[in-house]
Amino acid sequence: MALINPHINFNGNAEEAFNFYKSVFGGEFAKIMRFKDLASTEFPVAENEANKLMHIALPIGKNILMGNDVPESMGSVNENENRSKIAISAESREEADKLFSGLSAGGNIEVPIGDSPWASYFGMFRDKFGIEWMVDFDPKYNGKV
Repeated sequence: MALINPHINFNGNAEEAFNFYKSVFGGEFAKIMRFKDLASTEFPVAENEANKLMHIALPIGKNILMGNDVPESMGSVNENENRSKIAISAESREEADKLFSGLSAGGNIEVPIGDSPWASYFGMFRDKFGIEWMVDFDPKYNGKV
């Protein structure tokens, strides 16, 4: 079965955000590439963007959370966009609570985690980096949507 792996764009703080996500999910980065790693005469990199992340990948279970910093020459990311969310289906209420508490720290909670009519246990928030998340647990699906 194919996997869906979210990819997030950042305005220069991808490394900070991914270190935060790693502190919540655990694990190790599968890949970190900086713009300076690709620098060449065909692909010049501005000095102020050399250490920014061109690609970062954090395995989470069988999935991979990926991201990068958007080069200033390409404009900036709208940090208030609200067209998409990253949904996490936890394997237990305890895991849902841990992930919700960890990821929402310093962010804005939109729906506190708890029992709900559309999912057995659900919460929604925007983290301190502006990324929107939904966390749920439903024993009927045991962590699978």
